[in-house]
Amino acid sequence: MTLFVQTLDMGGAGPSVAVKDTIDVAGFQTRAGSRALEEAAPAGMHATVVDGLLAKGYHLVGKTNLHELAFGTTGINLWTGTPLNHLYPAYVPGGSSSGSAAAVASGKVDLALGTDTGGSIRVPAACCGVFGLKPTFGRVSRQGVMPAASSLDCVGPFAANMAALVDGMRAIEPGFGDLPELDGVRIGVLDVPASDVIRQAVDDALAASGLPLGRLHLEQFTAAYDAGMVIINVETWAACRDLVKTGLVGQDVMQRLLAASRWTADDVARAEEVRRAFTAEVDAALQKFPILALPTLPDAPPLIENAADTTKLLSMTSLVRPFNLSGHPAIAIPLKPRTDYPISLQLVAAKGADELLCAVATHISRL
Repeated sequence: MTLFVQTLDMGGAGPSVAVKDTIDVAGFQTRAGSRALEEAAPAGMHATVVDGLLAKGYHLVGKTNLHELAFGTTGINLWTGTPLNHLYPAYVPGGSSSGSAAAVASGKVDLALGTDTGGSIRVPAACCGVFGLKPTFGRVSRQGVMPAASSLDCVGPFAANMAALVDGMRAIEPGFGDLPELDGVRIGVLDVPASDVIRQAVDDALAASGLPLGRLHLEQFTAAYDAGMVIINVETWAACRDLVKTGLVGQDVMQRLLAASRWTADDVARAEEVRRAFTAEVDAALQKFPILALPTLPDAPPLIENAADTTKLLSMTSLVRPFNLSGHPAIAIPLKPRTDYPISLQLVAAKGADELLCAVATHISRL
Protein backbone atom coordinates (compact mmCIF):
# COMPACT_ATOMS: atom_id res chain seq x y z
CA MET A 1 0.00 0.00 0.00
CA THR A 2 1.30 3.45 -0.93
CA LEU A 3 2.68 5.61 1.86
CA PHE A 4 4.91 7.79 -0.29
CA VAL A 5 3.82 9.14 -3.66
CA GLN A 6 7.31 10.56 -4.19
CA THR A 7 10.55 9.44 -2.56
CA LEU A 8 13.00 12.18 -1.54
CA ASP A 9 16.48 12.36 -0.07
CA MET A 10 17.35 15.84 1.11
CA GLY A 11 18.36 17.69 4.23
CA GLY A 12 20.55 16.75 7.15
CA ALA A 13 21.23 13.67 9.21
CA GLY A 14 18.55 14.45 11.77
CA PRO A 15 15.17 12.78 12.32
CA SER A 16 13.40 11.49 9.23
CA VAL A 17 10.37 13.44 8.06
CA ALA A 18 7.79 13.25 5.30
CA VAL A 19 5.30 15.87 4.14
CA LYS A 20 1.81 15.56 2.73
CA ASP A 21 1.62 15.96 -1.02
CA THR A 22 -0.21 19.25 -0.70
CA ILE A 23 3.01 20.87 0.59
CA ASP A 24 5.52 22.16 -1.95
CA VAL A 25 9.03 20.76 -2.22
CA ALA A 26 11.13 22.57 -4.79
CA GLY A 27 11.73 20.54 -7.94
CA PHE A 28 8.90 18.09 -7.25
CA GLN A 29 5.26 18.05 -8.27
CA THR A 30 2.47 18.75 -5.80
CA ARG A 31 -0.36 16.53 -7.02
CA ALA A 32 -2.61 16.21 -3.96
CA GLY A 33 -3.35 12.58 -4.75
CA SER A 34 -5.24 13.47 -7.91
CA ARG A 35 -4.83 12.30 -11.51
CA ALA A 36 -6.14 15.73 -12.48
CA LEU A 37 -2.77 17.11 -11.33
CA GLU A 38 -0.63 14.35 -12.82
CA GLU A 39 1.02 16.81 -15.20
CA ALA A 40 1.45 19.63 -12.68
CA ALA A 41 4.66 21.63 -12.99
CA PRO A 42 7.28 21.02 -10.28
CA ALA A 43 7.21 23.48 -7.40
CA GLY A 44 9.64 26.38 -7.84
CA MET A 45 10.44 26.74 -4.16
CA HIS A 46 9.96 24.98 -0.83
CA ALA A 47 6.96 25.69 1.34
CA THR A 48 7.99 27.70 4.40
CA VAL A 49 7.49 24.69 6.66
CA VAL A 50 9.81 22.60 4.51
CA ASP A 51 12.48 25.30 4.78
CA GLY A 52 12.01 25.16 8.54
CA LEU A 53 12.48 21.40 8.69
CA LEU A 54 15.61 21.48 6.52
CA ALA A 55 17.09 24.34 8.53
CA LYS A 56 16.77 22.18 11.66
CA GLY A 57 18.60 19.28 10.01
CA TYR A 58 15.62 16.99 9.37
CA HIS A 59 16.07 14.39 6.64
CA LEU A 60 13.20 14.71 4.19
CA VAL A 61 12.44 11.26 2.77
CA GLY A 62 9.17 11.59 0.92
CA LYS A 63 5.85 13.18 0.05
CA THR A 64 2.95 11.25 1.55
CA ASN A 65 -0.25 9.95 0.05
CA LEU A 66 -3.65 11.41 0.91
CA HIS A 67 -7.35 11.34 0.21
CA GLU A 68 -7.67 12.95 -3.20
CA LEU A 69 -7.49 16.75 -3.13
CA ALA A 70 -7.50 16.52 0.69
CA PHE A 71 -11.30 16.24 0.42
CA GLY A 72 -12.30 13.09 2.29
CA THR A 73 -12.26 11.43 5.67
CA THR A 74 -11.25 7.83 4.99
CA GLY A 75 -7.90 8.12 3.20
CA ILE A 76 -9.04 5.74 0.47
CA ASN A 77 -7.56 6.73 -2.90
CA LEU A 78 -8.22 4.59 -5.96
CA TRP A 79 -5.58 6.37 -8.09
CA THR A 80 -2.55 6.45 -5.78
CA GLY A 81 -3.58 3.53 -3.57
CA THR A 82 -4.66 3.57 0.06
CA PRO A 83 -2.02 3.60 2.81
CA LEU A 84 -2.09 0.63 5.16
CA ASN A 85 -3.16 1.41 8.71
CA HIS A 86 -0.14 -0.33 10.24
CA LEU A 87 -1.46 -0.84 13.79
CA TYR A 88 -5.11 -1.41 12.84
CA PRO A 89 -5.01 -2.88 9.31
CA ALA A 90 -8.70 -3.76 9.10
CA TYR A 91 -9.65 -0.10 9.50
CA VAL A 92 -9.28 2.93 7.23
CA PRO A 93 -6.18 5.06 7.84
CA GLY A 94 -8.34 8.19 7.99
CA GLY A 95 -8.25 11.26 5.83
CA SER A 96 -7.24 13.33 4.42
CA SER A 97 -3.62 13.13 5.68
CA SER A 98 -3.66 9.34 5.57
CA GLY A 99 -0.11 8.74 4.36
CA SER A 100 1.44 11.04 6.94
CA ALA A 101 -0.28 9.33 9.86
CA ALA A 102 0.38 5.85 8.45
CA ALA A 103 4.05 6.61 7.80
CA VAL A 104 4.54 7.58 11.44
CA ALA A 105 2.55 4.60 12.74
CA SER A 106 4.63 2.21 10.62
CA GLY A 107 7.91 3.65 11.90
CA LYS A 108 8.99 4.74 8.41
CA VAL A 109 9.49 8.30 9.65
CA ASP A 110 10.01 10.06 12.97
CA LEU A 111 7.80 12.99 12.00
CA ALA A 112 5.31 13.82 9.27
CA LEU A 113 3.41 16.93 8.30
CA GLY A 114 -0.23 17.01 7.32
CA THR A 115 -2.94 19.60 6.89
CA ASP A 116 -6.21 19.92 8.78
CA THR A 117 -9.21 21.78 7.32
CA GLY A 118 -11.99 19.81 9.00
CA GLY A 119 -10.13 17.15 10.97
CA SER A 120 -7.59 15.96 8.40
CA ILE A 121 -4.75 15.64 10.93
CA ARG A 122 -6.70 14.56 13.99
CA VAL A 123 -8.87 11.97 12.22
CA PRO A 124 -5.99 9.97 10.66
CA ALA A 125 -3.97 10.35 13.88
CA ALA A 126 -6.88 8.77 15.74
CA CYS A 127 -7.35 6.02 13.15
CA CYS A 128 -3.65 5.11 13.07
CA GLY A 129 -2.93 5.40 16.80
CA VAL A 130 -0.47 8.33 16.73
CA PHE A 131 -0.32 11.92 17.95
CA GLY A 132 -1.54 14.68 15.63
CA LEU A 133 -1.70 18.42 16.28
CA LYS A 134 -3.81 21.06 14.56
CA PRO A 135 -2.15 24.30 15.66
CA THR A 136 -3.93 27.58 16.23
CA PHE A 137 -5.19 28.82 12.87
CA GLY A 138 -2.56 31.08 11.30
CA ARG A 139 0.24 30.18 13.69
CA VAL A 140 2.09 27.95 11.21
CA SER A 141 2.80 29.33 7.74
CA ARG A 142 0.73 28.01 4.83
CA GLN A 143 2.97 29.57 2.19
CA GLY A 144 3.48 26.90 -0.46
CA VAL A 145 0.57 24.76 0.74
CA MET A 146 -2.48 23.71 -1.30
CA PRO A 147 -5.04 25.24 -1.39
CA ALA A 148 -3.48 28.68 -1.49
CA ALA A 149 -6.40 30.32 0.31
CA SER A 150 -8.33 28.90 3.27
CA SER A 151 -9.95 30.29 6.41
CA LEU A 152 -9.82 26.88 8.10
CA ASP A 153 -6.73 24.93 7.00
CA CYS A 154 -3.69 24.42 9.26
CA VAL A 155 -0.35 22.67 8.75
CA GLY A 156 0.63 20.47 11.68
CA PRO A 157 2.78 17.52 12.79
CA PHE A 158 2.24 13.81 13.39
CA ALA A 159 4.55 11.82 15.67
CA ALA A 160 4.61 8.59 17.66
CA ASN A 161 5.43 10.49 20.87
CA MET A 162 5.01 13.99 22.21
CA ALA A 163 8.74 14.81 22.36
CA ALA A 164 9.06 14.28 18.61
CA LEU A 165 5.87 16.24 17.95
CA VAL A 166 7.07 19.22 20.01
CA ASP A 167 10.44 19.19 18.26
CA GLY A 168 8.61 19.20 14.94
CA MET A 169 6.51 22.19 15.97
CA ARG A 170 9.66 24.10 16.88
CA ALA A 171 11.01 23.43 13.39
CA ILE A 172 7.92 24.65 11.53
CA GLU A 173 7.03 27.46 13.96
CA PRO A 174 10.19 29.13 15.30
CA GLY A 175 8.22 31.03 17.93
CA PHE A 176 7.01 27.83 19.61
CA GLY A 177 8.23 28.17 23.19
CA ASP A 178 8.92 26.04 26.25
CA LEU A 179 6.08 23.92 27.60
CA PRO A 180 4.60 25.54 30.72
CA GLU A 181 3.94 24.00 34.12
CA LEU A 182 0.43 22.70 34.74
CA ASP A 183 -0.27 24.47 38.02
CA GLY A 184 -3.88 25.57 38.14
CA VAL A 185 -4.88 23.86 34.90
CA ARG A 186 -8.41 22.53 34.94
CA ILE A 187 -9.95 20.38 32.21
CA GLY A 188 -13.50 20.85 31.01
CA VAL A 189 -14.94 17.60 29.70
CA LEU A 190 -17.35 18.31 26.87
CA ASP A 191 -20.70 16.57 26.69
CA VAL A 192 -20.71 15.12 23.16
CA PRO A 193 -22.17 11.97 21.55
CA ALA A 194 -19.77 9.00 21.60
CA SER A 195 -19.94 5.26 22.11
CA ASP A 196 -19.86 3.94 25.67
CA VAL A 197 -16.47 2.28 25.13
CA ILE A 198 -14.87 5.47 23.87
CA ARG A 199 -16.51 7.66 26.49
CA GLN A 200 -15.25 5.38 29.27
CA ALA A 201 -11.70 5.29 27.87
CA VAL A 202 -11.60 9.08 27.70
CA ASP A 203 -13.01 9.47 31.20
CA ASP A 204 -10.47 7.01 32.60
CA ALA A 205 -7.55 8.77 30.93
CA LEU A 206 -8.66 12.15 32.21
CA ALA A 207 -9.21 10.83 35.74
CA ALA A 208 -5.73 9.31 35.72
CA SER A 209 -4.24 12.71 34.80
CA GLY A 210 -4.87 13.96 38.32
CA LEU A 211 -5.91 17.36 36.95
CA PRO A 212 -9.16 18.91 38.24
CA LEU A 213 -12.10 18.09 35.99
CA GLY A 214 -15.47 19.65 35.30
CA ARG A 215 -18.18 19.01 32.75
CA LEU A 216 -19.77 21.42 30.33
CA HIS A 217 -21.90 21.60 27.22
CA LEU A 218 -21.36 23.84 24.20
CA GLU A 219 -24.73 24.93 22.82
CA GLN A 220 -23.35 25.83 19.39
CA PHE A 221 -21.32 22.64 18.87
CA THR A 222 -23.61 20.93 16.33
CA ALA A 223 -24.30 24.19 14.53
CA ALA A 224 -20.54 24.73 14.27
CA TYR A 225 -20.11 21.31 12.70
CA ASP A 226 -22.69 22.16 10.04
CA ALA A 227 -21.32 25.66 9.46
CA GLY A 228 -17.81 24.28 9.11
CA MET A 229 -19.01 22.02 6.31
CA VAL A 230 -20.49 24.99 4.46
CA ILE A 231 -17.20 26.91 4.63
CA ILE A 232 -15.16 23.84 3.63
CA ASN A 233 -17.42 23.17 0.67
CA VAL A 234 -17.37 26.74 -0.61
CA GLU A 235 -13.61 27.18 -0.23
CA THR A 236 -12.77 23.76 -1.68
CA TRP A 237 -15.03 24.32 -4.68
CA ALA A 238 -13.32 27.66 -5.30
CA ALA A 239 -9.93 25.97 -5.19
CA CYS A 240 -10.81 22.88 -7.25
CA ARG A 241 -13.57 23.84 -9.68
CA ASP A 242 -11.19 23.95 -12.66
CA LEU A 243 -9.97 20.43 -11.89
CA VAL A 244 -13.53 19.10 -12.14
CA LYS A 245 -13.59 20.21 -15.78
CA THR A 246 -10.73 17.81 -16.60
CA GLY A 247 -12.90 14.77 -15.92
CA LEU A 248 -9.95 13.20 -14.10
CA VAL A 249 -11.09 13.67 -10.51
CA GLY A 250 -12.11 10.43 -8.77
CA GLN A 251 -15.82 9.69 -8.59
CA ASP A 252 -16.19 10.02 -4.82
CA VAL A 253 -14.46 13.41 -4.68
CA MET A 254 -16.16 14.56 -7.89
CA GLN A 255 -19.58 13.94 -6.32
CA ARG A 256 -18.63 15.88 -3.21
CA LEU A 257 -17.24 18.78 -5.23
CA LEU A 258 -20.35 19.05 -7.38
CA ALA A 259 -22.48 19.05 -4.24
CA ALA A 260 -20.19 21.69 -2.74
CA SER A 261 -20.84 23.98 -5.72
CA ARG A 262 -24.46 24.48 -4.67
CA TRP A 263 -23.85 26.57 -1.55
CA THR A 264 -24.73 30.27 -1.82
CA ALA A 265 -23.43 33.55 -0.42
CA ASP A 266 -26.37 33.57 2.00
CA ASP A 267 -25.35 30.12 3.25
CA VAL A 268 -21.84 31.42 3.88
CA ALA A 269 -23.15 34.49 5.71
CA ARG A 270 -25.17 32.28 8.06
CA ALA A 271 -22.16 30.02 8.60
CA GLU A 272 -20.03 33.03 9.47
CA GLU A 273 -22.59 34.06 12.08
CA VAL A 274 -22.27 30.60 13.64
CA ARG A 275 -18.48 30.91 13.49
CA ARG A 276 -18.60 34.11 15.55
CA ALA A 277 -21.06 32.69 18.09
CA PHE A 278 -19.26 29.37 18.51
CA THR A 279 -15.84 31.00 18.78
CA ALA A 280 -17.14 33.26 21.55
CA GLU A 281 -18.68 30.28 23.33
CA VAL A 282 -15.41 28.31 23.21
CA ASP A 283 -13.41 31.33 24.34
CA ALA A 284 -15.74 31.73 27.32
CA ALA A 285 -15.43 28.04 28.24
CA LEU A 286 -11.64 28.30 28.10
CA GLN A 287 -11.76 31.13 30.65
CA LYS A 288 -13.12 28.58 33.14
CA PHE A 289 -11.19 25.56 31.89
CA PRO A 290 -7.85 26.25 30.12
CA ILE A 291 -8.17 22.85 28.43
CA LEU A 292 -11.27 21.23 26.94
CA ALA A 293 -11.43 17.46 26.41
CA LEU A 294 -13.55 15.15 24.29
CA PRO A 295 -13.05 12.08 22.09
CA THR A 296 -11.41 12.56 18.70
CA LEU A 297 -13.70 10.04 16.99
CA PRO A 298 -17.19 9.23 18.28
CA ASP A 299 -16.91 5.52 17.46
CA ALA A 300 -14.61 2.97 15.83
CA PRO A 301 -13.18 4.01 12.45
CA PRO A 302 -14.91 2.41 9.45
CA LEU A 303 -13.64 -0.93 8.29
CA ILE A 304 -11.90 -0.71 4.92
CA GLU A 305 -14.53 -3.01 3.38
CA ASN A 306 -17.34 -0.64 4.41
CA ALA A 307 -15.74 2.66 3.45
CA ALA A 308 -16.12 2.95 -0.31
CA ASP A 309 -18.72 5.73 -0.20
CA THR A 310 -17.04 8.66 1.55
CA THR A 311 -20.20 10.74 1.47
CA LYS A 312 -21.76 8.41 4.05
CA LEU A 313 -18.83 8.72 6.47
CA LEU A 314 -18.58 12.44 7.14
CA SER A 315 -19.69 11.86 10.75
CA MET A 316 -16.08 10.82 11.39
CA THR A 317 -15.40 14.56 11.69
CA SER A 318 -18.33 15.34 13.99
CA LEU A 319 -16.11 16.02 17.02
CA VAL A 320 -13.18 17.70 15.28
CA ARG A 321 -14.51 20.03 12.59
CA PRO A 322 -16.04 22.60 15.01
CA PHE A 323 -12.56 23.61 16.15
CA ASN A 324 -11.47 24.30 12.59
CA LEU A 325 -14.36 26.73 12.36
CA SER A 326 -13.30 28.47 15.58
CA GLY A 327 -9.54 28.29 14.92
CA HIS A 328 -8.56 26.88 18.33
CA PRO A 329 -5.59 24.49 18.59
CA ALA A 330 -6.51 20.83 19.09
CA ILE A 331 -4.53 17.63 19.48
CA ALA A 332 -5.34 13.93 19.10
CA ILE A 333 -3.74 11.63 21.71
CA PRO A 334 -3.80 7.83 21.29
CA LEU A 335 -5.08 5.97 24.33
CA LYS A 336 -4.17 2.46 25.40
CA PRO A 337 -6.40 0.15 23.34
CA ARG A 338 -9.14 -1.74 25.12
CA THR A 339 -10.75 -3.07 21.93
CA ASP A 340 -9.54 -4.12 18.47
CA TYR A 341 -9.89 -0.55 17.22
CA PRO A 342 -8.06 2.66 18.18
CA ILE A 343 -9.35 5.18 20.71
CA SER A 344 -8.15 8.77 20.78
CA LEU A 345 -8.53 11.67 23.21
CA GLN A 346 -8.83 15.20 21.83
CA LEU A 347 -7.72 18.26 23.80
CA VAL A 348 -8.44 21.90 22.87
CA ALA A 349 -6.82 25.09 24.19
CA ALA A 350 -7.13 28.85 23.75
CA LYS A 351 -5.80 30.41 20.58
CA GLY A 352 -2.05 30.79 20.88
CA ALA A 353 -1.87 28.37 23.82
CA ASP A 354 -0.42 25.54 21.72
CA GLU A 355 2.43 25.14 24.23
CA LEU A 356 -0.03 24.57 27.09
CA LEU A 357 -1.96 22.13 24.92
CA CYS A 358 1.21 20.15 24.26
CA ALA A 359 2.20 20.28 27.93
CA VAL A 360 -1.09 18.67 29.00
CA ALA A 361 -0.88 16.13 26.16
CA THR A 362 2.66 15.25 27.24
CA HIS A 363 1.52 14.78 30.82
CA ILE A 364 -1.37 12.50 29.83
CA SER A 365 0.78 10.51 27.41
CA ARG A 366 3.14 9.54 30.23
CA LEU A 367 0.46 7.91 32.37
